[in-house]
Amino acid sequence: MQVDGRRKVYNEINVTPMLDLAYVLLVIFILMATAQVAGIKVDLPKASSAVSLAQPETIAITVSNDGQIFMDAYPVTISDLEVRLRNAKASNPNVPIVLKGDQAAQYGKVTEVLDLLRQLDLNKVGLVTGKPATGG
Repeated sequence: MQVDGRRKVYNEINVTPMLDLAYVLLVIFILMATAQVAGIKVDLPKASSAVSLAQPETIAITVSNDGQIFMDAYPVTISDLEVRLRNAKASNPNVPIVLKGDQAAQYGKVTEVLDLLRQLDLNKVGLVTGKPATGG
């Protein structure tokens, strides 16, 4: 920019756009840090009443509709699941377990997981169901 034939020297930096960006990043960070991990989305069967085993250090085991097994949202094989459950039982013998099976899941996979839990003598097991359908 020229004023009277001379160039005007800017000796200050405009930090307003940088502060705007910093505030937006701060808001995004806060939202992402407080968001809860939902885990694996499955279509749960409906039940008339649901019991909650929501406790700290609850292990969530999910069987998807294609038969894949997840432990706390991480895919595992049945042998990996056994090792991890043995380790969890060693640290807490009464560890609560929540089993979610997709409505279209292979019945054999869910039974296999339940049988493994029985073999390991893990008896605080809850089956997760969806809310009952309302209407008439």
